[in-house]
Amino acid sequence: MRLLIVEDDPVLSEGLSVGLGLSGFTADTVGSLADARAALAHSEFAGLVLDIMLPDGMGTDLLGEMRSQGNMLPVLLLTARDQVRDRVSGLDSGADDYLGKPFDLDELAARIRAMLRRQGGRANPVLRWSGLELDPAAMTASRDGSRLRLSRREFAILHALVEHPGRILSRAQLEERLYGWQEDVESNTVEVHVHHLRAKLGREVIQTVRGLGYCVPASERGAD
Repeated sequence: MRLLIVEDDPVLSEGLSVGLGLSGFTADTVGSLADARAALAHSEFAGLVLDIMLPDGMGTDLLGEMRSQGNMLPVLLLTARDQVRDRVSGLDSGADDYLGKPFDLDELAARIRAMLRRQGGRANPVLRWSGLELDPAAMTASRDGSRLRLSRREFAILHALVEHPGRILSRAQLEERLYGWQEDVESNTVEVHVHHLRAKLGREVIQTVRGLGYCVPASERGAD
């Protein structure tokens, strides 16, 4: 899933991008409110990790703008201001979660996963669909109890499709799940990963909708 991280400390920002990448997220980083507004206006993200104190203002101002405009993007406030009154104020401003610095990267990743599950209306951390089980925390997948060997990007594509059976995702939407701003995207990368997934799962699992993209069939068992 693609995240936007708004953090003005370049060392921490890079650490967050790398660390969350190891947890299966694609993380783009900016260091100011102005850049965050531009990023949100031109790209789609699954969630936002937002520092409160930034060079050109307060992260809570951006959060207030988003909520007043009806933007319900999940937001986790990440800040050194960790007094009870600060947490209460941040949550009451519309944040979905709040984590004080210093923090543990594993806890941050777990909080983001929980935040995104709530946004999607799911309580179960494991996705299940037609014999497939995907565990985003462990980045593991199995089919009918047998472990599947998937690359990180194969897992990301399968995760995106199984989250919403029957929903068609375009190549561009899948590329956004796989690559951040600084990464080069090969012209046929999605097709290659889909080909590998079909070799492991069977051609019937991932359907091509000509001219539109890919989907997994809607299933009665659905995704928990």
